[in-house]
Amino acid sequence: MVTLAHIKEQSRISLGRYGRPRMKEEFKEIGLKVGHRRVGRLMRQNGISVVRTRKHKVTTDSDHKFNIAPNLLDRDFKADAPNQKWAGDISYVWIREGWLYLAVILDLHSRRVIGWAVSNRMKRDLAIRALNMAIAFRTPPESCIHHTDRGSQGRFNRSSQHP
Repeated sequence: MVTLAHIKEQSRISLGRYGRPRMKEEFKEIGLKVGHRRVGRLMRQNGISVVRTRKHKVTTDSDHKFNIAPNLLDRDFKADAPNQKWAGDISYVWIREGWLYLAVILDLHSRRVIGWAVSNRMKRDLAIRALNMAIAFRTPPESCIHHTDRGSQGRFNRSSQHP
């Protein structure tokens, strides 16, 4: 009865998001030895189920008020030589601890990653760290075009030439 009461309370507190593994960890933290099979059985028998949420997060804000650089690339993703055109974007992956964000800079000639950065927060410095790595690795000429989508993280949106 104590175990079931604790499961019900933790389910209520977690808004139905705690499943069998997290419930077992809760018991472990308060010093009760309860197996994961027992926790799962009690949850099943009492109709306690996990509320699944969709793991999708919008990462591009195209409706921002920041200055937008002109689109110099204009969907021409071919480059005749290295360091002519770079493209950057941020992707995200759901891991057990939460969202992990990955900013990547590609050289459009070789299609190779030339700069990257990861973080658990999607902030402007993530894109800047990836770009700084690419610049340090490649030392691009002033004519190099750096293209990103219209997301607000980089604030160097669309195409811009390397300063």
